[in-house]
Amino acid sequence: MSVIQVERIKLFTTRSPWWCMIVAAVLTIGLAALTTGFLKGDDELQASIFITQPGAQLSQMVMMVMAALAVTTEYRFGTLRTSFLAVPQRSALLLGKTFVVAFLAGVVGLVASFGAWGIGSLFASTADLAIDTGAEWRLLAGQGLVFALSAVIAIAIGILIRQSAGAIAIAILWPLVVENLFGLIPKVGDEMAKYAPFANASSFLNQGQDFGIAGENAGGSNYAFGPWGALLYFAAWAAVLLGIALFSANKRDA
Repeated sequence: MSVIQVERIKLFTTRSPWWCMIVAAVLTIGLAALTTGFLKGDDELQASIFITQPGAQLSQMVMMVMAALAVTTEYRFGTLRTSFLAVPQRSALLLGKTFVVAFLAGVVGLVASFGAWGIGSLFASTADLAIDTGAEWRLLAGQGLVFALSAVIAIAIGILIRQSAGAIAIAILWPLVVENLFGLIPKVGDEMAKYAPFANASSFLNQGQDFGIAGENAGGSNYAFGPWGALLYFAAWAAVLLGIALFSANKRDA
């Protein structure tokens, strides 16, 4: 049996991944229903696809929690030690786990984003929510890439920290709190914020979108890179962190 098959079986035979997937999908789709269900008159006519994705970041955090738990629970109960005995190539085992979890997170991201768009189109039937531009496709389909790369980062954190509480705290506070504090640093804060990894993941999705209901288009001056450059930058962070985590896993006791 291949490493990927083993990791798939381990992931799907525990309850927490199922709950995380359900919560992630419900958050995105449910919040889309709330934001579009109460639109009336001119507000509904001016609504854009962006209005259907208010819960995407929260769902992303949920999937990062799932990814971190996929590693830290094995460290907690000692099952990863048994896995390392069965597969001495630790990097191969952890890469298999990373692939399975990231793939699952990407699928959930796609289901959640397009499900939210579908429910938004149903509730705001008079709004123009057709997917006509590359930026709109990137906002919806790009969620899968961002969810997958976020899961890779969470797995790397889990391998490095090894404790569920600490790994989850870092995975949640980093994008939601720490990066938002950069703007408070005098002189260099705004420039630092442009290079924050999760801010770049967001800019990949949001560049070229009409924000909110008013249709105010966001320009590119607030971004360090173009949309695809921002995605590559985010992917580079994920790859470097995973590389450091794999090096650490090979050097430390299980």
